[in-house]
Order: sequence, then structure tokens, then C-alpha cells
Amino acid sequence: MIELRPYQKQAINACYEYMRKSTGNGCLVLPTGSGKSVVLAQICSDAVSLWDGRVLVLAHVQELIEQNAGKIKHFLGDNFVGIYSTGLKQKDMHQPVIAASIQSIYKKAFEFEPFDLIIIDEAHLIATSGEGMYLSFLRDAKIVNPNIRIIGTTATPYRTGTGMICGPDNILNEICYEIGIKELIRDGFLCPLRSKASKIKVDTNGLHIRGGEFICNELEELMDTDTRVEAACSEIFEYTYDRHAVLIFAAGVDHGKHIQRIFQEQHNIDCGFVSGDSPDGWRKKMIDDFRSGKLKYLCNVNVLTTGFDAPNIDCIAMLRPTMSPGLYYQMTGRGFRLHESKNDCLVLDFGGNILRHGPVDCLRVTDKIAKGNGDAPAKECPGCCEIIHAAYSRCPACGYEFPPPEKTKHETTASTEGILSDQASVNEYAVEEVLYNVHTKKGVKTESPRTMRVQYKIGFASYISEWICFEHTGFARHKAEIWWSQRSNEPAPEQSDLAVFFAENGRLREPIKIIVKHIPGQKFDRIVGYKFDDPEANNWQCDQQEPQYFPVDDEIPF
Repeated sequence: MIELRPYQKQAINACYEYMRKSTGNGCLVLPTGSGKSVVLAQICSDAVSLWDGRVLVLAHVQELIEQNAGKIKHFLGDNFVGIYSTGLKQKDMHQPVIAASIQSIYKKAFEFEPFDLIIIDEAHLIATSGEGMYLSFLRDAKIVNPNIRIIGTTATPYRTGTGMICGPDNILNEICYEIGIKELIRDGFLCPLRSKASKIKVDTNGLHIRGGEFICNELEELMDTDTRVEAACSEIFEYTYDRHAVLIFAAGVDHGKHIQRIFQEQHNIDCGFVSGDSPDGWRKKMIDDFRSGKLKYLCNVNVLTTGFDAPNIDCIAMLRPTMSPGLYYQMTGRGFRLHESKNDCLVLDFGGNILRHGPVDCLRVTDKIAKGNGDAPAKECPGCCEIIHAAYSRCPACGYEFPPPEKTKHETTASTEGILSDQASVNEYAVEEVLYNVHTKKGVKTESPRTMRVQYKIGFASYISEWICFEHTGFARHKAEIWWSQRSNEPAPEQSDLAVFFAENGRLREPIKIIVKHIPGQKFDRIVGYKFDDPEANNWQCDQQEPQYFPVDDEIPF
């Protein structure tokens, strides 16, 4: 049996709690490489073994269908899991769990025995309006069983041009659990990324946009020139001499074949190539050789994003610009998985995507995808091409000193970070939600004091945490009492679980903003100030329109 990670257990429990309390359909947001298939498999196992239910798991690519079916079999056994996919040449229909291709099943809801639960993997592919395969199938499935429940899983709960996939009138109504990339990297569950920009810049201002993305033929024409391809291949070769598995994203089929040819002709290097037109057997061979280490370079066009799992990838080369934050995330996300052969994953950006979209571990997405106005969230070092946080005055990679910024009429503070953030900075964040849970430090004895972990949601899939030490003594307990007094007129509890109970039942005042300090080399960001909207907080006199900051010590006392 697979041992679930703590956040995977939290995701499953949050999903069940949502289904108990709400008639809506929830969405689990888990980053690429965090083990969505394990969470999905545990839910399937519970539905069958605990509640005698029937489950359909939908996906859109063969790799995901096979991956999901394999994980579920680890939990339930082979006899309980079937596959319905024309491409995989299997059409099982009667097992308790069916992993199916939406393309194969979307007109066949009435041919199956009723399902109690449908899980949609990569749920961001569900259209929020109009017709589509998912909407068509789900409409028929609800006729077969009006009480059917639906769960979505995704790393990117938004669609280019239409924004968030969850809403009261959509198939998925609410995000019931999400956890951020930054937190999982910090805790050692995902691989860190670092980034370099191309020495040759690409100007996309002349490209037209359709449906929130660059028009394909214009994009490929821009990128597929001898000068750009030869320069890009030379840079990739230069940067990856000590890398083991380099995944390249091209702008089109001709562009991808051009990249493959230049590697072979000018660098005497084998570079695989796959696209949607590649025969299944050829694609499988290329992927198997790439995963095994026989093939170091693999170029693709729109096929090795969602559902592609190669943990050994230690370099991503984006030779295509994109306006889609989802595609940008999916490309870079191929490098998040941990592997014994790598310490980090290098992202080579030849399309200006990092400067366009900002940090992949802190994407900010509103109801409508932003147009990209405002200051760039990151900047490129002219000395070494490292892409870093906009607030850096010195490049951490080569030591280049940036000139001081010109004075402007209004001072501004960078609100996002580089491809991954690791520099000293102090930022102010609006708090969207506060979560509480009891935390036990890893590796300690069971009788050791616990803490209350408080997570402040500051954006999509982005949290800042602090630990409140009610069960400790001395200075740690004193700090916990001060923290509690800011939020409640009642005495501070002695136990962390009681504190969580009070917090989750609305007994605490919550800040509307926090000030966060990030220090290079330190494991955790530190909350150094709170901003309350309640003038009565801690008997503190302040103007309701301009609430004051309450400073805190920035040391974690354990």
C-alpha cells in the first residue's frame, strides 16, 4: 500500500468534508508532481471498499488513463479496475472503477451501469460554456443517476480567455483544497527550479491573439528561422553539458523538426521528436528512451505537457512563447518531480514566458486572465541571463550590480517573484483565507508538544504559514498568548486542538493583510506584521479606514 503524504491526506479529507456539507462539485488543486493520481486512487478505493460505490475516472490522453488505472490497481487490485479507451484497445464496462478516455466515452453514458462518482483528471479542460465532450457526457450521466457526484483534479484551475473553471454555474463549483508549489518545494516534495533567458530576444508584439493565445502559424513563422533555431540549439547545448534529460517545447511541427536537424547536423547529438502526428509506437519508443536515459534531448509539439511523467527531467527549454499561464505552468511543471539524478531543474526560456507570466510558484489568476499590463514581475540579469525577482539589486548567480531604479512619482513594491523565489524581500499581501490545523513536528516523540499551524492564503495556490506554540513553555508560550490576545478577548487555550476548534468556529479575528519577510537561506518566510480591519482588536485604537500594523517577532521559536 502507498503511504500518503500529509498534504495528500488533507486533500482527501477536505474533499469528503466538502461533499458532506455541500451539494456542489468540488475541485482539488494539486501541483504537477505532487501525486494527484495517488489522491485520486485513494478516493476511488474509499468509494468502492467503504461505500460500495461505482467510480468513473475521466482523462483526455492515453498516458493519464494508464497511469490512473495503474495507481488505482495498487489500492484495489486488478479485478476491480477496468479501462475504456479506443486508443488503448480496451473497452471494459462492468468493473467498480473504470478509467476512461473522454473521447471514447462521451456519447456512451447510457450504455454503462450507473456511476456514483465521476472524477475528472486535468479538470481545467472542461469548457465553462457552450458544448463539449465533458459537458455532453456529464449531462447524460446525470440522467442515468441524478444523485451522481463529481470531483475535479487539476494543477491549473483556469482556462485561457475565460478565467477560473470553478463557479456557481459551472460543472465544478468550488475549490475545496489547494496547496502551493512553493510550500511543496520547501518541504522537499517537489524539485526546485532555476531559470535562464535566451541571449537572442523575441519580439511578440506583432503577433495576433485568438482565444487568449498567439495564432499558431504566426508564432511558428516567428520562431522558425535559421538564426533563432541555430542560436537556441547552441545555447541549449552550452547550458546542458552536465544535464541528463532535456525536454524541448517547439512552436510547431516544422519548427520541432528544424530543432532536431540542427542538433544532429551542427552538434552531432541525437534529439528525439514527437508530435500529435507521431505514430503511437514511435512516440512510445521516444518516451521510453528518454525516461531510461538512452536519449538526452527530446523535442515535442503540444504532446508532452499534461499527463507526461518523466521524473529525470532536469532541464526544460521553452522555444515557444505562450499567452496561456496554464500552458506555461504545464511546460515548466515537467521538471517538478524529484529524482535521484538531479538537485534542481534548469528552465531555459527562449520565449519571454517567465517575464510575461511571472513566477511559476506564485501565479496570480483572477476571474479573467490578465492582459499583462503593469511592471514586469521578474527581470533578467544582463551579466549571466539568470531570471530573478524584480527586487534584486545584485544578481545572486554572478554578482552583477543593477543600477538604482529611477525615482517615480509613486513608490511601488514588487508583489511577485522570479521563476522560484529565494531573495531577501519584505512584501505586503492581502489575505484571502486563513486555514488552521494541528501540527506535529517530524521525528519527535508522540508526547512532544504540538503547535497550531496557521496558513494565510495570499493568491492562487500560494500560502504563508506560521506556527503558534500553545503547548510549549517559556518564551514560545508567551508569544502564543500575545498572538491569541490580538485575535480574541478569551484566555489563550492550553492545547493546540482546542485552539484550532475555536479558530475554525469563527472565534478569532483574522487579519486582512500580512507583511512577510523572506531571507535567503532560511527555510520559512516570516510574518513580521498583521493588519486588522477591526479597531477593537487587542483594545487597539486605530482608524477604521486606515488600520494599523501590529509588529511581531520574526523568529520561529522551535
